[in-house]
Amino acid sequence: MEFFGYRNLVAYQKAKEVRKQVYRLLKQFPKSEQFALCDQLRRAAVSITSNIAEGITRYSAKDKVHFLEISYGSLMEVMSQIEVAEEEQYITTEQFHNIEILIADTARLLSGLQKSYITPSENSQQ
Repeated sequence: MEFFGYRNLVAYQKAKEVRKQVYRLLKQFPKSEQFALCDQLRRAAVSITSNIAEGITRYSAKDKVHFLEISYGSLMEVMSQIEVAEEEQYITTEQFHNIEILIADTARLLSGLQKSYITPSENSQQ
């Protein structure tokens, strides 16, 4: 359906994969982290796709960029928390590197999507 055009965005599809991977990794975290790091990671991972969907459906380019910036920030929050998980040995180094690559790919796509909504005059001001 045309209402859900955000689903066709490669950035959205990659962000969904980040969320799926985070949820898979959370299954191996200790119970003691269930309401701390796990909860934070879940919220941040869901925020990535939610803000892409909300932003893309906005009418103004400024609003679109704003929500994509929030999505990007949530993606970086996930990366930071995944670093903690690896340092605490909740996930393996291999798992860390795999999701790190996925997050980097998603970040590039989100950045490109943001730039596509910024006019040349706005771009020169940044």
